[in-house]
Amino acid sequence: MSCVGGLSSSDVLVGGTTACQGWWLVVDEADGPARIVSGPFPNRAEAGWAAGSYHPGTDRVRPVYGIRRTDGVLNRRPSPQDWAWLALLGEQLERLPEDWDDVLSDDDPLTTLVVEVTAALAEAGLPLHDVAGPDGEIGGASLTPEPDLGGIVVTWRQHDRMSVDQVHGAHPHVAVQRVMNRALAEILTARGFVVDAFGGASGHIVRSAL
Repeated sequence: MSCVGGLSSSDVLVGGTTACQGWWLVVDEADGPARIVSGPFPNRAEAGWAAGSYHPGTDRVRPVYGIRRTDGVLNRRPSPQDWAWLALLGEQLERLPEDWDDVLSDDDPLTTLVVEVTAALAEAGLPLHDVAGPDGEIGGASLTPEPDLGGIVVTWRQHDRMSVDQVHGAHPHVAVQRVMNRALAEILTARGFVVDAFGGASGHIVRSAL
């Protein structure tokens, strides 16, 4: 049950008998569960705005999604944004070539690695290349498992206009490819992965996070 009503700190702590779901402002306690100080809010943006203007002494207030039980304790739950993110990540993983299943098993460490790399790229706003999908000509990041090297090769696939038709010529294609491969490597390095040049710097081998 969701009950958005903008309760005050005192209302949240001692008032009400209904379990409420939404975004709450909480303060982490060193010796117990997070303490609710305000809420619920209808969305993360409003909770974040309220957190920025809240000044409860020196405590750090942050927004958390969950259900406030009748005893005032917050049970954290995945937010709508969390579910949307998981759906996006699943859609990106569906873009991997079907032969991945022939190379890796579900319990292979590289399987976990590809999920982590896909998530890091998606969070940076970079999609995977949908090889067999209807938008395959658009391009994106290509991931190739290399079990013998203990990692996955990551390269950028440009739009067919650049990579296949080369409407701007070979030199721009090569230059853009170099820039995008380097950008992928820098993003994944920034996210804590071990990244090394591969294939004459045409791509990079990515291994587990540091």
